Amino acid sequence: MKIGIIGAGFVGRAVAKLAIKAGHQVMLSNSRGPQTLFSLKPMIGCEIGTATEAAAFGDIVVIAVPLTALGQLPVALLAGKPIIDAVNYYPERDGQVTELDQQRTTTSEYLAGFLPQSKITKAFNAIQMTDLESDGLPAADPARRALPLAGDDEETKKRIIALYDAFGFDAVDVGALSEGWRFQRAMPSYCVRMTRRELEGVLAEARRPEPV
Repeated sequence: MKIGIIGAGFVGRAVAKLAIKAGHQVMLSNSRGPQTLFSLKPMIGCEIGTATEAAAFGDIVVIAVPLTALGQLPVALLAGKPIIDAVNYYPERDGQVTELDQQRTTTSEYLAGFLPQSKITKAFNAIQMTDLESDGLPAADPARRALPLAGDDEETKKRIIALYDAFGFDAVDVGALSEGWRFQRAMPSYCVRMTRRELEGVLAEARRPEPV
């Protein structure tokens, strides 16, 4: 599978490394241009390009940018494509977003407002990237860590569940994209190491925060 990644920070690079190790082709991109990523090509083994090139390259595309950069995404090229939303909302970085502060929407639904024709699934947002690279275990291991995902397109979710498994993690499907609030930043399941059973319990018991 070809995976385009828009955003070459900790998230983009970690996913790229693991995806290449699992046999996928990857193109990394950022807003500053491929010349700023030249060292990653020999270091990771990925292709490098612009965000537009990564969007065209990918059979599936990872969005791993700050909320403030969502307006710069190549919307037309991402139309109809499976999207992995790894974005988190950090007010100290992104500024205050009223719709999110007042719990009128989730971060993934907010992204969907920018990409209304894309098939968005929230994934890879609820684990620190150092842990993503080090915590993977074989499928039979009872201590295997689980990661959540949420989305409305079943085929996209199947692809992501396969990636989770290839990276060494169980998957917990939380349901529709609107349920992504259950594992957003600051929720009890966010970046906490849990088995599938433990994660399922915490997600089921989650309560949506009060509006700010």
